[in-house]
Amino acid sequence: MAKKSEKLDLSKVRNIGIIAHIDAGKTTTTERVLYYTGMIHRIGEVHDGSATTDYMEQERERGITITAAAVTAAWRGHQVNVIDTPGHVDFTAEVQRSLRVLDGGVVVFDGVAGVEPQSETVWRQANTYGVPRMCFVNKMDRVGANFQRCVDMIVERLAGKPIVIQIPYGEGEEFNGIIDLISMKLLVYEGDMGNDIKQVDIPEAYLEQAKTRRSEMIERVAENDDFLTEKYLMGEAITDDELLAAMRAATIAGKIQPVLCGSALKNKGVQTMLDRVVDLLPSPLDIPPVTGMHPKTEEHISRGPDNEEPTTALVFKIITDPYVGRLAFFRVYAGVVKAGTMLLNTSKGEKERIGRIVRMFADRREDVEEVQAGDIAAILGLKETFTGDTLASPENPIVLEKISFPEPVIELSIEPNSKADQDKMGLALRRLAEEDPTFKIEVDDKLGQTTIRGMGELHLEIIVDRMMREFGVQATVGRPRVAYRETITRHVRIDTTFKRQTGGSGQYARVVVEFEPLTDEDRATLKPGEDWIFEDAIRGGTIPREFIKPTQNGIRDAMQGGVLAGYPVVGMKAKLVDGAFHDVDSSEMAFKVAGSMCLKEGVQKAGPVLLEPTMKVEVAVPETYAGTIMGDLSSRRGTIMGMDSRGDDSTSIRATVPLGEMFGYATRLRSMTQGRGNFTMEFDRYATAPSHIADEVIKSGR
Repeated sequence: MAKKSEKLDLSKVRNIGIIAHIDAGKTTTTERVLYYTGMIHRIGEVHDGSATTDYMEQERERGITITAAAVTAAWRGHQVNVIDTPGHVDFTAEVQRSLRVLDGGVVVFDGVAGVEPQSETVWRQANTYGVPRMCFVNKMDRVGANFQRCVDMIVERLAGKPIVIQIPYGEGEEFNGIIDLISMKLLVYEGDMGNDIKQVDIPEAYLEQAKTRRSEMIERVAENDDFLTEKYLMGEAITDDELLAAMRAATIAGKIQPVLCGSALKNKGVQTMLDRVVDLLPSPLDIPPVTGMHPKTEEHISRGPDNEEPTTALVFKIITDPYVGRLAFFRVYAGVVKAGTMLLNTSKGEKERIGRIVRMFADRREDVEEVQAGDIAAILGLKETFTGDTLASPENPIVLEKISFPEPVIELSIEPNSKADQDKMGLALRRLAEEDPTFKIEVDDKLGQTTIRGMGELHLEIIVDRMMREFGVQATVGRPRVAYRETITRHVRIDTTFKRQTGGSGQYARVVVEFEPLTDEDRATLKPGEDWIFEDAIRGGTIPREFIKPTQNGIRDAMQGGVLAGYPVVGMKAKLVDGAFHDVDSSEMAFKVAGSMCLKEGVQKAGPVLLEPTMKVEVAVPETYAGTIMGDLSSRRGTIMGMDSRGDDSTSIRATVPLGEMFGYATRLRSMTQGRGNFTMEFDRYATAPSHIADEVIKSGR
């Protein structure tokens, strides 16, 4: 029986994401959020595979989060929609699409390691989407934890504006509570689950430090609020309510990021963090109205979080559930989405019937009749709607900006073991690609070979594992290979004519295109996900308007297979400067073919080179192994970018290394450090491959 919806008080809704580097404690923190808000009655742990939000087999076995899990909880009369996102760089798209629909974020940092590579990535993504955030320095109970070092790293590495609103009462094994600088009380968490929170006076040994920190906090908050600045300068007392109101406004405006601390595993600090989520992070009413375009007129439209506005929702994630089929997670920006009604998928121009709507409690679900503006839920049974698609009222259509994703950098071939497996594999890969926009499939009809592409070795390993387990496919998997790219190095002008006479009306198109490499200024104008520019410089109607787009499409399609080794062409500007047409024989198809021919000839003559993906690598090892590791990275054509000493007697080495040199590095690192080293790697940029590498790749034909 679907639950009836009451009118939602949007000021009491918080859509937040828990985001961080792998192993910083996001899932453990989310597990405590669910426990303290009464959603679960027994805390599951990541290390024993019982965490609520890690409900996939692969997540439980590896102790990592792979998919962003959505859970709805209640705290202090507020509805909190929490998304626990992955920290591993291979699943960065999960974070990206979650941030697109969230109003605020809690960035979790490891109290020992501080700011780690994926912390930087998620912080940048949050900057891109303008997501207000607060910081939770976790694992303060670990040996080597250093709260101030974490705060300093947020400034140095992230260019953040942290404002300390809590300090730890002891660090490492001495961590026994939290000093709250707003209430000026020491919070002591008692009982097995930390349910019994005692507020006591701050011990003498910490009082001076707490007063100094509180004074710094008030000064920082007052800088962003004229009323408080005046009170502060006049020496008047500032109340806690005034302080929180000014802090909330500055947090929502992105001027500050409040910093809290605790230990989720030891059940210290999570309830206070929830209090501050409610106090300081935005509700849907605090976020600017969403903007989009009319699908036909391309007129700009904005819609606010109001049930009376025309329905506007964005699908941000697809999950294929083995029992109920496809689940589409969506955020309602305006209007109401009701079960049983018809909405228009404005991204594709297809009508969709809204069947069952469910509110998610990780992998448990509850049917609801409707979802109101500002809320997040999931729909079962949508046929044509996938990640990034907009659902809107058919009478008042709007298309919201799509979510852009990074391109895959690694690929492997996969062959089914039998004819039956072949059919199952096609279905499985299609389903998995529907869920994951960074997973791409390519079938070579000539070779009868399937190539899959993804963000890293772990990403493809999980995909293959899911294909075999969930869909029962038996297949032989090839070795991972690098997804190279091609580009041009000089300017060329190409004049191409496509002419074909086949009896009756023929085909005729002439295009003149100038190709040149992108400059830094050009790159600055690109939207995320774009890697080339097309410029229409036709004057005097030498090519009619209706043939411009087909020419552009012909060039774009031909860019998918370059001239050196068949890899996609990127980093190029194509300027259509001239051409000719025939009143009878010219058609869209003729101009598309001419554009394609022009690109092939242009790349051939413009000094094509092979590009290889270069990765940002960070290796954490005990200090004694630092020299060995740096030597090994250099031997892999790596460039050492810097070293940092970490709080637990280990050293963090930062380098950039070509992806092709990093296959199997995890095993090598373990053997060099007796199993004590670990590393993270994320895509940095494409760089020109040395001639001996390029020759090898070209010789192998891919």
